[in-house]
Amino acid sequence: MNEIPPDLPCPDCLKPRALCVCAGIEPCDNRVELVVLQHPQEQDRELGTARLALRHFRKSRLVVGLSWPSLTRLLGRPAEPKRWGVLYLGPARLGDAPPPIAVLDRRGEPLPDPAPALAELEGIILLDGSWSQAKALWWRNAWLLKTRRLVLNTGRPSRYGRLRKEPRPDSVSTLEAAAFVMARLERRPEIETRLLASFDAMLRIYREQRMAKKPTEESAAP
Repeated sequence: MNEIPPDLPCPDCLKPRALCVCAGIEPCDNRVELVVLQHPQEQDRELGTARLALRHFRKSRLVVGLSWPSLTRLLGRPAEPKRWGVLYLGPARLGDAPPPIAVLDRRGEPLPDPAPALAELEGIILLDGSWSQAKALWWRNAWLLKTRRLVLNTGRPSRYGRLRKEPRPDSVSTLEAAAFVMARLERRPEIETRLLASFDAMLRIYREQRMAKKPTEESAAP
């Protein structure tokens, strides 16, 4: 087998070799399919998490583009939108004790009991990109309104910390969202543990590289 030159990015996560944490990731068998719709202008190769998240699941795919006429055309097979969920971007009134995953009705109100709707889901759709890019994907794909709108209550801020400014306090990365929702739909807590371990490893390497560059940058300053 020919070795890939170290200056080329990883063919799986597309990150620089120094940031790649793909080694040792064993994709799990998942019942609920994970699909990430990525805005074509999403170019954060260093801190983006979509491809890293998908590496953890056998039934997963990344689709890059702006719009598709239907869920069936997106997947390339017949699909019933109401058996798919999408992470909702808009505001939601969830009350004082929201469930980990809330399901909204057409009026934006949470269902009293989300369990039956969640149990019927065949797949989850995550929108990947900046806040404005994700909203563009939402509005350019009208068929998303026919899917189940999900709101996650993770109870904690993103692990990005100060590395990336989030538009809302409850915003998390694509990987964190995938870890949270898939672990609960599959009823396998270890899914979240494994994804977050990969994310933490990537962030640790990134921070270490930034710290290593600081002395060089400071010594080069006039």
